[in-house]
Amino acid sequence: MLIDSHCHLDFPELITDEAGVLARAKAAGVAAMLTIGTRLDQFERVRAIAERHDNVWCSVGVHPHEAKDEGQSDPDRLIAAARHRKVVGIGETGLDFHYDHSPRDEQAESFRTHIAASRQTGLPLIVHTRNADAETGDILEDEYGKGAFPGVIHCFSSGAEVARRALALGFYISISGIVTFKAAEELRTIVRDIPLDRLLVETDAPYLAPIPKRGKTNEPAFVAHTAAKVAELKGVGIVELETATTDNFFRLFTKAERSRCA
Repeated sequence: MLIDSHCHLDFPELITDEAGVLARAKAAGVAAMLTIGTRLDQFERVRAIAERHDNVWCSVGVHPHEAKDEGQSDPDRLIAAARHRKVVGIGETGLDFHYDHSPRDEQAESFRTHIAASRQTGLPLIVHTRNADAETGDILEDEYGKGAFPGVIHCFSSGAEVARRALALGFYISISGIVTFKAAEELRTIVRDIPLDRLLVETDAPYLAPIPKRGKTNEPAFVAHTAAKVAELKGVGIVELETATTDNFFRLFTKAERSRCA
């Protein structure tokens, strides 16, 4: 079975066909999924989706794009939300210097606050990083020096140095449909070198549909195409890849109950 470790089931492209999205995922061998919080003012909607389905969990967090409006300087709200039985991760959080929708200092402050919430709850940190390789690595290492915390770099599309630094902290690396794109040869080279026991797969749906679904609205069922490409790159069979990434998911997201898988 497969786990879609990062999707956005509350986004309009997916929530309007919630039953269909989940049915197609099940048919494709996707046994569970993690739907991600990006704003606190929309968290209840995210949590409600997880509550409706045994095999869906959620996270709580503020995306770096939203830091100017919802960036956190105190971890208490995140910690309180994380007490819910369906919340298994903190984030997504991090740095996005590609769009700079929020001031960089506010992104960094909120990022560090999420790390504090991860450290205090023991729930893994879900990290978004774009065009901020050095800064992301510096913050993670600085904060790790204050106390350990688990985590994952989601939708990995950074350079090899980010992977090296993250892996050295015990982080996992999650691979999206980008790995199937024609121009992603550098990413494919990096994936070949990431240990199998540290890999996850995801869709980041409704974005980044993998080949051969490129141009369509992405959905959890399509994670099977990403998994097939990662298996090819790692030189393993698809069953071995599915087993490894599923085991990795439950090793990282320890609050998620494996018995709930569809």
